[in-house]
Order: sequence, then C-alpha cells, then structure tokens
Amino acid sequence: MAQVADTIDSSPTAGSGGRAVPDLASYGLSYARIMSYFLVKTHPDTYSVEDFRREGTTTWNGVTNAQAVATIRTMRPGDGILVYHSGGHSAIVGLAEVISKPVQDAENQKSWVVDLRFRSLLSEPAPLSEIKATGLFNNWALVRQGRLSAMPVPDDFLAWLRVRYPLEKL
Repeated sequence: MAQVADTIDSSPTAGSGGRAVPDLASYGLSYARIMSYFLVKTHPDTYSVEDFRREGTTTWNGVTNAQAVATIRTMRPGDGILVYHSGGHSAIVGLAEVISKPVQDAENQKSWVVDLRFRSLLSEPAPLSEIKATGLFNNWALVRQGRLSAMPVPDDFLAWLRVRYPLEKL
C-alpha cells in the first residue's frame, strides 16, 4: 500500500541529494499525505450498505480483532474505504471515505472507532469469487484471512478495481 508518512523530513536537504531546497512551511505550503484505501466488512443483515447510504455517515465500531483494530488506528481523514458485505453475499458493494481521526472506543478499551461518510454504491458488486479467480491477490488479507473485518487495500488491487470499474471515482 502506497502511503506517505504523516511526518516528512522538511530539512533543507531532505530528498534533494544534498542540495538546499526551500522550506515549504515558509511559503505557507506543506507536503500532502497520499490517500490510502482500506476495506471494511459488514454483514448486510446487521448493517448494510443501504443502511449506510440512508444514514450518510456512521461511526465504524465493534471491531475487536487486534489486527483489524491496528488497521483502523492507521486510517486518516480523506482515506478511501471499500465497503464489503460478508456472509453469503461476499462482495465489495460500496465506497466511503474516512472523515475523522480514529479514537479509542469509549465502550470497549480494546477497540478503536472511526467516522465514515458514504460516497456511492458500486455500479455492480465485486464478488469475492471473482477476486479469488484472478489469482492475483492470493497474498491479500481479504483472500487469506476471511474473518478479518478491516484491512489495507493493496495498490495492485486498487488498480485492478479501477480497470474493472472505469466510471467509479476510486
């Protein structure tokens, strides 16, 4: 997953091969953090993408798996979200974005939560069976760890999804 660190070395020679470069802060500018993408799972009988669309925003909570919680803790406002229906449906069904920094869940100290804003439904679901059939993403947690509820999205998968859905705003 391509991601620029939140803190970038802005010393006069950072990334310049030793040449002096202007300090962007002195010009009122800063380095932009590149957006990351994550996938979050929900069971449609519990909370569907249609529920999410109707509400517009939601606090993504109830995540207790340590690996999934660690993923949520890396999310930042502006990051993209792929919404995945689990259970018998098993498909990516919608798009959302992170609108808050993650915070510790007040009801469960082992969990963290983040606020999400619904963006759109996919024009058609991207079924897990099709993702697996490509054989391209066998190392991705979606394929390897079926019960993991939040995970980073690899760049190669995002590229594949953009080809499959050229009209979607990914």
